[in-house]
Amino acid sequence: MSIGVGIFLMVVGAILAFAVRDSWDAVDLTVVGYILMLAGAAGIALSFYITNRRRRVPNDALDPAVEEEYRVVEEHNRDIKE
Repeated sequence: MSIGVGIFLMVVGAILAFAVRDSWDAVDLTVVGYILMLAGAAGIALSFYITNRRRRVPNDALDPAVEEEYRVVEEHNRDIKE
C-alpha cells in the first residue's frame, strides 16, 4: 500500500465518519469510517517503514567480488616483493 492509498482511505473514512449522517440497519457508517481511517494510518506507517528499510545502506562498502579481486591483487603484490 502506498502513501497515496493510505491518504485516500483516511479521506474516505473521515467523510464516512464525520460528514455522512445516513444509516443502514446492518452497517454503521461511522464505525466503517473510523476503521478506514485506522487502515489508512496503518498503511502510511507501513509504507514509511518499508521505504526507509529499503533505503538503508549496507555496512559492506565494497562488492564481495571487488573485494576478492583486491585481495588477489594484494597477495600477488606481496609475493612479488618477497
